[in-house]
Amino acid sequence: MTYRASDARYDAMQYRRSGKSGLKLPLVSLGLWQNFGGTRDYDSAFEILGYAFDNGITHFDLANNYGPPPGSSEELFGQVLARDFRPYRDEIIVSTKAGYNMWPGPYGEFGSKKYLIASLDQSLKRMGLDYVDIFYSHRYDPETPLEETMGALAQAVKQGKALYVGISSYPEEETRRAHAILKDMGVPLTIHQPSYSILNRWIETDATIEACGELGIGIIAFSPLTQGVLSGKYSSGSRAHTRAENEKGSMRESHLQPHVLEAVERLRPIAEKRGQSLVQLALSWVLRRPEMTSALIGVRNLDQLKDNLGVLKNLSLSQGEIGAIDQAVEDALIDLHPRPTGWLR
Repeated sequence: MTYRASDARYDAMQYRRSGKSGLKLPLVSLGLWQNFGGTRDYDSAFEILGYAFDNGITHFDLANNYGPPPGSSEELFGQVLARDFRPYRDEIIVSTKAGYNMWPGPYGEFGSKKYLIASLDQSLKRMGLDYVDIFYSHRYDPETPLEETMGALAQAVKQGKALYVGISSYPEEETRRAHAILKDMGVPLTIHQPSYSILNRWIETDATIEACGELGIGIIAFSPLTQGVLSGKYSSGSRAHTRAENEKGSMRESHLQPHVLEAVERLRPIAEKRGQSLVQLALSWVLRRPEMTSALIGVRNLDQLKDNLGVLKNLSLSQGEIGAIDQAVEDALIDLHPRPTGWLR
């Protein structure tokens, strides 16, 4: 059966401009980090992707290493583009990134021009695209001149392989430098993708969020639920059927300490008083900042997606509610500031 997008797909979603650019993103964007790899069948994937687009999620975020195995998320999304989303390509924002390990040898990760350009070409091939809308440097590389890394992003734009460029997990000083270098090359730095949540506030303490606001760089927060911790699903102590079940996965043990889970439970009455789930409260908090363009979610099933989209019904937070949230988690904040080699993801 041929997919036909809902005529009402833009009725409920809100969109924000990315910094000072002309690019608008939905308040909720969908990431394909861990749940759309080689173990996901097409039908179950498209159930989520199609529902997302039918409800105004126009932005789908990927990276070369997303899977597992690496590359498989792009391959799956390429199939979706070819089979069902092709008529809507001009309504869809596709982003991808390069920075983490993809192939053996000295040219398979970090920020060299050799790696970034080769990776983008591979990503385009996997997705069957001539260009991506946003291409990111996935992490800062302290051993490669930033001029080289930003030069590779600028080259991608000038070659028509990317419309916009961004950075991910760059600290404040490196963000400012990246912006200045790209500006000199005639290519705007459109967007920054850092981790950010009620429990993880490094972009505030580091002043990265203020730098982006000052420079006109949009921000899209990844892990706004701290990898599901802020959904409350770990409060019972069970890790079955969650990403924490995989000892080699991305979930950190520090996220699941008793004092952190107790802090999450202190948020529950605040959410209930607002008529929200914990998920919706967490997204409302991230989106409260005017510098924030979008919250990047990851979901395993349709129910989770619907829960996330429920945030659109109640976005505003009072100063009293913000203060109560701060007090609830003051002893449970997690520092995920990207160190020189970047935060592993």
